[in-house]
Amino acid sequence: MIPFRQFSELCNQLAATSSKLEKSNILANFLLTLDDSELRIAPLFILGKAFPDHDARTLDVSWRTLQRVAEMGALPMSTSSARLVLLDVRNCFDKIAQTSGKGSRKKIDEILQETFSCADASERDWLARIIFGEMRIGVAEGVLLDSIARAAGVPMQLVRRANMYLGDPGEAALVALRQGHEGLGKINIQLFRPVQPMLAELAQDLSKVFKEHQDRTSLEFKFDGARVQIHKHEDLVRIYSRHLSDVTESLPDVVDTIRKSLLSESMIVEGEVIAVGPSGKPLPFQELMRRFRRVHNIAEIQKQVPVKLFLFDLLFHAGVSQVDSAYERRWSILREISDPELLVRRLITSDQREAGEFLQLALRHGHEGLMAKRLDSEYTPGSRGKRWFKIKPAETLDLIITAAEWGSGRRVGWLSNYHLAARDESSGDFMMLGKTFKGLTDEQFKWMTSKLQSLKVSDDQYTVYVKPQLVVEVAYNEIQRSPQYNSKLALRFARIKRIREDKSADQADTIERVRKLYEQQFERKARSADVVEFK
Repeated sequence: MIPFRQFSELCNQLAATSSKLEKSNILANFLLTLDDSELRIAPLFILGKAFPDHDARTLDVSWRTLQRVAEMGALPMSTSSARLVLLDVRNCFDKIAQTSGKGSRKKIDEILQETFSCADASERDWLARIIFGEMRIGVAEGVLLDSIARAAGVPMQLVRRANMYLGDPGEAALVALRQGHEGLGKINIQLFRPVQPMLAELAQDLSKVFKEHQDRTSLEFKFDGARVQIHKHEDLVRIYSRHLSDVTESLPDVVDTIRKSLLSESMIVEGEVIAVGPSGKPLPFQELMRRFRRVHNIAEIQKQVPVKLFLFDLLFHAGVSQVDSAYERRWSILREISDPELLVRRLITSDQREAGEFLQLALRHGHEGLMAKRLDSEYTPGSRGKRWFKIKPAETLDLIITAAEWGSGRRVGWLSNYHLAARDESSGDFMMLGKTFKGLTDEQFKWMTSKLQSLKVSDDQYTVYVKPQLVVEVAYNEIQRSPQYNSKLALRFARIKRIREDKSADQADTIERVRKLYEQQFERKARSADVVEFK
């Protein structure tokens, strides 16, 4: 079995290596030394994940918990000959995730103390980094998947595709190294294994959409709701959020709708759930999140926050994957099996004026804007491209909160000045784009304070630094140059539009996308003689 010390030495080596190619080769050689059980977990740990995305289990270990464990005898090294191996760490995480109820805090302390006492200082550091999801070794998912492809001697695209459908780089690595090209080729979307949603580019205007979609496109209402992926086989229905959490128990009314209104025994469909008021108009997104967070007294919250489901895509039907079919074909099947009331409002047009009127209609109905989709587009899980566009009047980015400052004046006692950052896909770092305390209600300030304190990693009495997990949708007027932040960019008039509990940090916007949007601004305005150096 691979000692955890060897894994920690690998991480130290990767952190000290700047070349992506060299990182990939180092990782590939390491993967070749692992047995099947180790192959399932090492890729996850490299990414700072205790469990794969589709696994609903969490560790919920705070920095204070680790400090408390450290204080219990200062964690001396075990005098026994027992040393940690890679599988011991996964067993530790399994035990923590299974511990709940009365006395669970003490039990988790004991589990952590037992594991940490078998580790040296370097190993403890890497254990903590995995727990908090902050590896900082410059290995993003792309580098990891490339290393798997190199180790297995198979095309990178095959590994990437397998990982999209499995939602687990460890399982993708196992198939790649043990079954090769043939095994990877058999992997496809499957029932009750949710996949990352296909993503869209932001379009500044309709002319860009028609240019990219060859003068004809399909337009759909874009809702201010929560995207869901619904899996159904006979009477069994499971609903997954956009970051693959199972939210079925919170949405029994949606389950009933699916059972009654979809005429297929087995399928995977995608849609949006919105909260609606008495008039049928959409309620604010934050009201919808009350439904998604609730696990008790569901009948009561159903009355308070009724929801409506709209469907817009089909990924699997009657035992056959449809992800490689054209969007027009997928929609045709969806229309055949669905109650028309469930389908998103849609327009296929070659007329930009008609498209503009349809956008205004969506806005008048209280929706965010439109989605534009190429009629021949395949469904590519987890990827963003010009086959789909989102058209919204307001400029927004989904950013990660990395820290927050204690407020003053009316906001005393609340964490209310939030540090906003975008992910750097190449390094895994978080690039700061500014701060804001604007956009939230008093109740939301209180909720954010509690939530961020539960994610605390450290603080200096003034600023609380947190695990980069909470995503917020930030509206802004312009992206500007800024020497103040490590991104060298800043958002002008940033304000939080909504808290995106339905999104994980991996689904937030990247610094690469922010830089692209910065450049696109100059399609509409003059450029300063100054040039931003991003590297």
